[in-house]
Amino acid sequence: MPKRPDTKLNWIELSRSALNNNISSLSKLAPKKLLAVSVKANAYGHGLHQIVEMLCDEPQVDYLTVHSMREAIRCRRAGWRKQIMLLGPVEMSDVDAILEFDVEPVVFNKKFLENLGKRADKFNRKVKTHLKLETGTNRQGVTEKEIASIAISYKKYNSLKKPYGASTHFANIEDTTNHEYAEYQLKEFRRLVKVMSTYKIAPTIKHTASSAATILFEKTHFDMVRPGISVYGHWPSKETYLSYRLEGGSNNLFKPVLSWKTRITQLKTLPVDSFVGYGCTYRTTAKTKLAILPIGYYDGYSRALSNQGYCLIKGKRAPVRGRICMNLTMVDVTDISRLKLEDEVVLIGNSNGEIISAEQLAIWSGSINYEILSRLSDSIYRVIVK
Repeated sequence: MPKRPDTKLNWIELSRSALNNNISSLSKLAPKKLLAVSVKANAYGHGLHQIVEMLCDEPQVDYLTVHSMREAIRCRRAGWRKQIMLLGPVEMSDVDAILEFDVEPVVFNKKFLENLGKRADKFNRKVKTHLKLETGTNRQGVTEKEIASIAISYKKYNSLKKPYGASTHFANIEDTTNHEYAEYQLKEFRRLVKVMSTYKIAPTIKHTASSAATILFEKTHFDMVRPGISVYGHWPSKETYLSYRLEGGSNNLFKPVLSWKTRITQLKTLPVDSFVGYGCTYRTTAKTKLAILPIGYYDGYSRALSNQGYCLIKGKRAPVRGRICMNLTMVDVTDISRLKLEDEVVLIGNSNGEIISAEQLAIWSGSINYEILSRLSDSIYRVIVK
């Protein structure tokens, strides 16, 4: 339990045993494959430093994947000594940092590749890169027409020679139970890898599998899998879960790592016809007891939960009343007895057997579990529990 006075009113607990379970499940789904765990977006809101600290004790994890150079540096400073793959763009001025912190960038830009090759040759450094192939998501990626030019750049520099890896990313593998488009993208990936070979830049390893692909399609595993949200104990989507269960998969594959808690900082009783919060969007219809919580949309508790969401107190649901504020939320505790100041409140997690999940918050707020988790504020105190 957090002890410092500036953190004990709002904190996140991270379960080491749940993380161990999820890594074990993923390793069984893709045995003998390199395992690259995504810690981008502050480790999906869980806290990059804390998650990296735990992953350092997981021998099955070979790589971390990050979105930015800043995240890569934070991983190194958190104690990660194995490989780091940088998925996102890199400023030209940050090329030297790739060499300094021994990072493997994903390449989708010839100008960046040329700049990297020049700097690495200057310092006589070999660099592992991964070429991102455009197969139909149409975000970052190299098209077939660009491969010839990219191949010239690779061969031009002694530090590069060819990409270490080739990768792609699926557009809707987790959004549907019809995986025809994913099959098309997989076919395109195989074809483009052959094109790379014709230009003598065949990759050493290939990787395409996100969480959903790792769970559902063994043929996407190749040499490495790159799970993200499943590492943290969440299914990428209900469609992924349904597809997996229809194939006879286990219901107990993942366990949520994160619980989010706060405390009651005020209790008050309102008479009938009292308005609650900004905009007077809620009006009591009877005598009502309110609990005030010291969290709000600044912390990542979405304003869309206003008059929609619930939290848990003593195992019972307490509905949100009025608009969620920047730093405060009001909940109805009329039917919860024997409350006192600083009683624990569960925003995400388990309270006496009752559960509110990130998925449930996503439904109430019209979002997805990814957003609920990744928007949790960096400023919230995070503690690892056994």
